[in-house]
Amino acid sequence: YEKLYAHLEEMVHKHKQNIDSFLNERLADIRFLAKTSDFEELSDESVLQEKLVEFQKAYGWVFEDLGVINEEGVQVSYAGPFKLVKAEYSDAEWFNEAIRKDYYISDVFLGLRGRPHFIVSVRLKQYGKHWILRSTIDFDSFNSLVENLRIGKTGFAFILNNDGKFQTKPFLDMLPGNENYKDIIKKSRKTKKGIYLGEQTDVSGNKDIIYVAAFLKDRDWMLVYRQDKTDAPSELEHTRTVAVFIFLIGGLGIVTMAVLLSARMVNRIAKADSEKEMMNQQVIETGKLASVGQLAAGIAHEINNPVAIMVEEAGWIQDLLEDEEFGESKNLEEFERALKQINTQGKRCKEITHKLLSFARKTDSKVHDIEINEMIEDVVGLSAQSATYSKVKINTHLAEDLPAVQVSQTEMQQVLLNLLNNALDAMKKKGGSIDIASRLETDRILIEVADNGPGIPKANLGRIFDPFFTTKPVGKGTGLGLSICYGIIKKMGGEIDVKSVVDRGTTFYIRIPFKTGV
Repeated sequence: YEKLYAHLEEMVHKHKQNIDSFLNERLADIRFLAKTSDFEELSDESVLQEKLVEFQKAYGWVFEDLGVINEEGVQVSYAGPFKLVKAEYSDAEWFNEAIRKDYYISDVFLGLRGRPHFIVSVRLKQYGKHWILRSTIDFDSFNSLVENLRIGKTGFAFILNNDGKFQTKPFLDMLPGNENYKDIIKKSRKTKKGIYLGEQTDVSGNKDIIYVAAFLKDRDWMLVYRQDKTDAPSELEHTRTVAVFIFLIGGLGIVTMAVLLSARMVNRIAKADSEKEMMNQQVIETGKLASVGQLAAGIAHEINNPVAIMVEEAGWIQDLLEDEEFGESKNLEEFERALKQINTQGKRCKEITHKLLSFARKTDSKVHDIEINEMIEDVVGLSAQSATYSKVKINTHLAEDLPAVQVSQTEMQQVLLNLLNNALDAMKKKGGSIDIASRLETDRILIEVADNGPGIPKANLGRIFDPFFTTKPVGKGTGLGLSICYGIIKKMGGEIDVKSVVDRGTTFYIRIPFKTGV
């Protein structure tokens, strides 16, 4: 029972402090009013009524009324719900106590109004005579401070005065008389906090009762808490059970959060490792592409020279065929056809190697005046073979007389080539068509790259420009292509947008600003 007594001691001690604070605060309120006003001012009932209204606004209905009483015990001024002006208190016990003390808190009594109440009063002196400012404290407000002290089925509290009379509403007919009140103190042990703890057997002798008591109001009153000894541990056990339950729930919550956070951290670490691996792979791929580019540039140079010689030799043979000795040959037309084909294909090889060099050579993204349509035709030419293998037809719809734009040619080629490659990759199974259009807007050139492929799901549409986002299988894509395109267009001061419908196709819109003439 040690923990039980410690719990009850702390509980009664806190309630003792609350009740004493309630009484002292009400007394301090009356003392303040008395110090800031004089007898003549408060003798005016209208002034006293205003003070009561102010009190009730500030503290609620704790203060029932206010009254000013002269030295003879006559109430000369009153504010409140009763007709107590000129009421005579000279024979009242509380008045005889109050007129002898600077401040006073009475016991609970019935008085002229016939219901329980108690008085808080302050004595002052003016013109050589004493006068009292008093207030009636609402009994229900005071009683609720004690009634709230309920534990279990049998635990409750009450207040007694020195005569053993109840100062609060009793729950049962108990402690009837001064003898039992004194027994509580005599048979109890006093703690360091001034709380009395003890046990008594009830009148019937059938059960033991725990009593916990504390003095109030300068030892004029005593707060008593009583509870059947068999019932007392139940609330403690209940509290302990609730505490254990809360502890278990809290522990389970902590463990759950720890597991979830650990899993989240593991996923983040795994994602970071995956991104790091992708970056490493991208670096490797970039190195490979650089090597391939250098190799392609070298091969293009090597091929370009023999092709140029081949074209020149074909031209020389054409000149020889114009001589008389070959003019009558029956295979002259066949020779001329073959030479024409050699010349045409040689020039084509030269154009291909020239375009290959323009993509493979290392350039610093310098801005130049670029003809958009010419660049589109070049990119389409480079993608023509891949389109044939994918059974895709590339159509161009290019507006004439478009102004030149100041952009990096290699970067713009990279953007268009990336969009074409993505479209070709999406349609390589079923084929289809790609339409590339250019036209003039107010201060921009619009380039549309539209395909009739499978389209992009709505869930992915908002993420296609995010770095490392790809729907391709592992090892087939890095997820950087469209992100790079987005960065390039934004750097140019342009815009890139996309619209897509599943099973109907995708259209990319590129808007590039141009400088209008002054």
